[in-house]
Amino acid sequence: MHDKILILDFGSQVTQLIARRVREAHVYCEIHPNDVSDDFIRQFNPKGIILSGSHASTYEDQDLRAPQAVWDAGVPVLGICYGMFTMTVQLGGEVDASSHREFGYAEVRARGHTRLFDGIEDFRTPEGHGMLKVWMSHGDKVTQLPPGFKLMASTPSCPIAGMADESRGYYAVQFHPEVTHTVRGREILGRFVLDICGAKPDWVMGDYITEAIARIREQVGSEEVILGLSGGVDSSVAAALIHRAIGDQLTCVFVDHGLLRMNEAQLVMEMFAGRLHAKVVHVDASAEFLGALAGVQDPEQKRKIIGREFVEVFQREAKKLVNAKWLAQGTIYPDVIESGGAKTKKAITIKSHHNVGGLPETLGLKLLEPLRELFKDEVRELGVALGLPPDMVHRHPFPGPGMGVRILGEVRREYAELLRRADAIFIEELRNTRDAATGKTWYELTSQAFAVFLPVKSVGVMGDGRTYDYVVALRAVQTSDFMTADWAELPYALLKKVSGRIINEVRGINRVTYDISSKPPATIEWE
Repeated sequence: MHDKILILDFGSQVTQLIARRVREAHVYCEIHPNDVSDDFIRQFNPKGIILSGSHASTYEDQDLRAPQAVWDAGVPVLGICYGMFTMTVQLGGEVDASSHREFGYAEVRARGHTRLFDGIEDFRTPEGHGMLKVWMSHGDKVTQLPPGFKLMASTPSCPIAGMADESRGYYAVQFHPEVTHTVRGREILGRFVLDICGAKPDWVMGDYITEAIARIREQVGSEEVILGLSGGVDSSVAAALIHRAIGDQLTCVFVDHGLLRMNEAQLVMEMFAGRLHAKVVHVDASAEFLGALAGVQDPEQKRKIIGREFVEVFQREAKKLVNAKWLAQGTIYPDVIESGGAKTKKAITIKSHHNVGGLPETLGLKLLEPLRELFKDEVRELGVALGLPPDMVHRHPFPGPGMGVRILGEVRREYAELLRRADAIFIEELRNTRDAATGKTWYELTSQAFAVFLPVKSVGVMGDGRTYDYVVALRAVQTSDFMTADWAELPYALLKKVSGRIINEVRGINRVTYDISSKPPATIEWE
C-alpha cells in the first residue's frame, strides 16, 4: 500500500495543482471535498493533510470548515490561503477582512526557524533576511495567531503570511506554493510531504503498471471489454494498458468522424492493429457526422451533435459484440475532480465531462476506467513505460469534437480538408524547427498548437490573378497547467515559412494570421 496525502478542497480553482505537485514528489494523494465525514478521514488513514484555498471568506461561510477528524488524526496539516484561515479560526485565532488585498507577485520574509522553510529562500536582503518570491491571492488576513502558533512569514501588507505549531505538525501559508509563480513552491510542498509527513516516495509509473494490470485482471476476470479509441493520449494509453492486461478480451472501436488530423486514422490503425496486435474495429462514420452538422453554426450545438452521433455509432458497434460486459474509458483524474466538485456545491464547477459516468446506461455495461486516478503528465509517463511511441504520447491535446470546433461556424467536408492540410504544415514546421537557445523543437516548446479555419474570404493576388479565398489563424500557446496560457513568441522566420507553405500548397487559403491572445481573457481553443 502507498502512503497517502489527503487534500481537502474548499473550492479553489487551483486545488488540482496541489495534487500535481505532491505527485511530482512521487507521493500518492487524493482530492476530496472539505465536508467529508470524520469516518472517511479515519479510514483514508493519511500520512498528512493539506487544506486548499477557496473563493469564500471564513466569516461569510461558517459551513466551510475542516472536519474535526483533521485535528484528531495526529498527522501534520498544511493550510494554504483559505486553508490557513480555517485553521486559524478552528484552532482559536482570528481572521478579518484586509484593507489591502493582495493578488499576484509578492516577496515574503521567512521569519522564525521552521522545518517547512529551513534552507529554502530565493534571495537575502541587505539585512540578511531570507526572502521567498511567491504568488498571493487573498482579501482577508489573520489578525491573531491561534494558541501555540508562532509567526513563520510576513509581508509589509500582511504581517502574518505564515504560521506554525511545530509541536503538532501544523503549518499554514498565506501564499500559494502550488502555482508555478511561487518559485520554490515545489520544494516547500516536497518538504511538507516527504520530510514533515514522512511519506514514502513510491508513486512511480513503472511500478504502477504491475499494480494496474493486476487490478484490471481481478475486475474483468474472463469477461470481454469494449473501448472507444479516439487516437488521443488518454484512450490510447488506456487501450495499451488494458491490452497488456487481458489481450484479446479487449476490442477497440475507432470511430472516424471525418474531423481528425491528417493521417490520424491510418496512424491509429498502424499502432494498435499493426504493432500491438490489438483487435480494432475501424468505423468510417464521416458521412453521418458531417450530415448531422450541416447548417449548424453554434459551438455548443456542434459539440452536442458530435457527442450524440458518437454515442449512436458506438452503441451500434457495441451491440455487435454480444460478449462484451465492460466499457473501458480513458477518464483521468482531472475529469473526476471537475465533475465531482458540483456535488458539494462548494467548488465552482468549471465544466462537466461527457466521459465521467460513461455512455448511456442502455448499453448495460460495467465501467472500467484504469486511468481515473492519474493526471495527464502521469498518463504520458505511463504510455512511454508501456512502450507507446513518444511522438504519440507527447502529442498536443486535441479536443473530442476534433476539427468540428476548429472550423468556426458551419462544418463542411471541404473546410475540414483545407484545415487538415494547413494544420499538418504548421505542426510539421514546428517539429522541424529548433530553438537555438534550448536545442528543443518548437513543437516541444509549445503546449498546444493548431490552425483554425475562419469562414471568411479575403482578396489576394497569386501570379497575375486575383484570388478570393479563405483565411486560417494559427494558434500556439505555452502553459504549465492549461489554466492560464501565454501565446508562444514563435520566430518570425518560422511563421513566415509556415504562412508561405500554407498559401502555396493549400489551394483555397490565401491569408494566414497569428493569434496573439493569452488565456485569460481568451480561451486556448476558439470555440
